[in-house]
Amino acid sequence: MVRDKEYSFIAEEEGRLDAIASSSLNIPRSVFSNSSTVIKVNGKEAKKSRKLKVGEEVFISYKEEVLEGLEKEEIPLDILYEDDDILVINKTQGMTVHPGAGVYSGTLANALLGLYGDDFDTCGDSLRPGIVHRLDKDTSGVMVIAKTKEAHADLALQFSSHSNEKYYMALSKGFFTTTEGVIEKRIVRDRNNRKKYTVTNNVTEGRDALTKWRVLSQGENYALLSLRIYTGRTHQIRVHLSSISHPVLGDPIYSRKDEKYPDATLMLHAYRLVFDHPTTKERMVFRAPLPERFFSIFEKEGIGWSGDRQCDNISL
Repeated sequence: MVRDKEYSFIAEEEGRLDAIASSSLNIPRSVFSNSSTVIKVNGKEAKKSRKLKVGEEVFISYKEEVLEGLEKEEIPLDILYEDDDILVINKTQGMTVHPGAGVYSGTLANALLGLYGDDFDTCGDSLRPGIVHRLDKDTSGVMVIAKTKEAHADLALQFSSHSNEKYYMALSKGFFTTTEGVIEKRIVRDRNNRKKYTVTNNVTEGRDALTKWRVLSQGENYALLSLRIYTGRTHQIRVHLSSISHPVLGDPIYSRKDEKYPDATLMLHAYRLVFDHPTTKERMVFRAPLPERFFSIFEKEGIGWSGDRQCDNISL
């Protein structure tokens, strides 16, 4: 099935149009080479190579081939809470949130269809039913799913306005000389690797990003961190920690393979999520237990764990 897609945005940085649009809208670069794609800047047709200036208005129209719909699959979910409006889960490591890049099965979206039926769709996108936010495939932890259109609209606004609170646990490489800090660096897509992001000091590039971190326990070569992100940029924690030479252990993109733990998977876990219930407006707090993959390394590295498995008494 072919679907017409239209996007418009105001350029927040200078640079080549196709690069900026691809980064801002997550549009495949191949789209800009299609003869059917229409590109306009300030109402006038433009080429994909046009150099954009800050403040210019861009319009893009193209045709996208999509599946008719996802197959529902009976995939077990670790449910932390559920009512008529929301579902809160502890996403397992290795589960992709929604389909893309050739992945159309085994995703959280497939699991939601299996749980609620083929017609479950709260956001007008049959490939992302109920999805309000996402975690990277190899990041585990708390996620909230909307069960109604009204809940989706309310939660989406909370995430876009950053009125919620998102906390993570990470096992980071290196020795920290201070116990806490703030990383406020803009994040931009890497010009040499479109699957990767990096930081920039250029205020006309990328998007602002703010991460606060605190060392919970320091081992000889690794540290357990509690982090809070105040923005929701792609790979934010992974990019920010890498930028201060403390990448997340097991990160295949932003860290070299670890000599001591070459088989380590990404040691990043979303352990706490705080938001307002979309209907009752009650401030709700959900925690996901720290996974076993963390504890298997703690004892070997002399990393103390004073909290309980549920992370109830951990905060930033």
